[in-house]
Amino acid sequence: MGFFERMYAWKYGVSIDEELQEIKRLKSMPREEFLRWQDRKRWEMARYMYEHNAFYKTLVGERFPDRWEALPVVTKGHLQAPLDRLISEPYKHKRLYKNNTSGSSGHPLTFVKDYRTQARVWAYKKYFSHLHGIDYFRSKEAKFYGMPKQWKARTVQHLKDFILRRERFVIFELGDEIFASWVERFRNTPFDYIYGYTSSIVLFGRYLIERGILLKEICPTLRVVIVTSEVCSPEDREIIRRAFGVEARNEYGTADAGLIGYECPEGRIHLCEENLYVEEEADGSLLVTDLFNRAFPLIRYRLGDMAKLSEESCPCGSHNRIVESLQGRTNDVARLPGGKVVPGLTFYYISRALLESSGVLREFIIRQTAPDTFEFDVVSDRPLEAADIEELKKTAEEYLEPGLNILVHQVEKIERPASGKIKHFYSELEA
Repeated sequence: MGFFERMYAWKYGVSIDEELQEIKRLKSMPREEFLRWQDRKRWEMARYMYEHNAFYKTLVGERFPDRWEALPVVTKGHLQAPLDRLISEPYKHKRLYKNNTSGSSGHPLTFVKDYRTQARVWAYKKYFSHLHGIDYFRSKEAKFYGMPKQWKARTVQHLKDFILRRERFVIFELGDEIFASWVERFRNTPFDYIYGYTSSIVLFGRYLIERGILLKEICPTLRVVIVTSEVCSPEDREIIRRAFGVEARNEYGTADAGLIGYECPEGRIHLCEENLYVEEEADGSLLVTDLFNRAFPLIRYRLGDMAKLSEESCPCGSHNRIVESLQGRTNDVARLPGGKVVPGLTFYYISRALLESSGVLREFIIRQTAPDTFEFDVVSDRPLEAADIEELKKTAEEYLEPGLNILVHQVEKIERPASGKIKHFYSELEA
C-alpha cells in the first residue's frame, strides 16, 4: 500500500485496496449473477435518492415508478443549483469530496461524492493501471496537463503531484524550446508512463518524429501512454507508437461520474460496470447511474457523450460491456501572434477560473476568428457586467498572451454538434 492509500484510509476511514478487492470479486461473478447484483444496486440507489434527496423527489414526482425507464433523466442543467439543495440527507457538504468539472461538455458543474465512492474511482484506476504493468499510486508519471494560475490551487496541485509521484508537463505553451526541455526531462528521469491530453501528447510526438528521437530509447523505463479527455484517433495512436515506442491506451471518464471506461491490453474499452450503470439512449446519448454515491443524485444522468455499446466478448476475458465507438471531444490548436502555440485544452482552465471566481458561467465556446482575435460566446445566469467581462479578459491574457483582441458575446443558447460534446475552442483560421 502506497503513501497516498495509507493517508486516504487514515483520513477518511476507507481503504482503496478493500474497494479494489470488492471490484475484483464482482468481476469474478458469472455475468447473469452480476447483472442481478447491478439491477438491485441501481434500484436501491434510486429509491434512496427518492426518500432522502428533496431535489430528486421533486424531479420524480409524487409516485415512485415501477419501470426504470420511467425515472427522469437528470441533466447538468438540473444540477446547476446551490449544493445545499442537491445533497441528500444526512450528508453535509463540508464532509464530502467536492470538485467541479471544467465544462468539457459545455456545462461547468460543481458536485460532491462521499469518500467511499471516490475511493472506488481510485480503486478502478489502480485496476486499470495494473493491466498495463504500472501501479497508479507508485509508478512515476509524466502528466501532460494544465496547471491552475492561482497560488493556492497551484500549491495544492504541486502537493498532489508530489504525493502521487508525478511530474507535470504544463501544456499551456507548446513549441520547440518547450519540447526540447521535455526531452531532457525524460532523459534524466525514469518515468514509467505518460498520462494526459491526446492533442498535447501527439504534438510532442510529432516533434520527436521530426527529430528522429524515440522516447523509449532515452527513457527505457517507459511502459505505456494513457490518453484522456479527448478522442485518440488511429492516426494519433500511430504517431504515439512511432514517437514514444509504446502503446497508447484510452481512459474514458469525467470528473463527476469518475472512471467510465478503460482500455484493456486487447484494445477494447470496457465499461466500469462495478461502479456505474450505463445506458445508451435511442440517439446514442449515454446515461450513467452511480451505484454508490448516495450524497448526490447521479441517477440516469446524461453525460453529454454519444456512443455505441456492445456486449461482444473480449479476448481479455472481461464480461463487461464494450464501448464500440465513442464520439468524444477533439481540440484545435491556437496559434498566437507572438509565436506561442497553445492547445484547445487551455480554454478549459480559463473557464474553470471564471467559474470559481464568479459562478456566473453556464455554457461557453471560444472561437479564434483572426490571429489576434478570440470571441467568447457565453451563456450565463444573469446579464454579464463590465467586471465579469474584464475578469474574463484578464484570465484569458494570463493563460494566452497580452494584447489580444478579446470579444465577449452573451448568447441565449449554444448549439450542440451531433456528437453532443461541445468543444471549448474552435479555430476558424485557415490551416
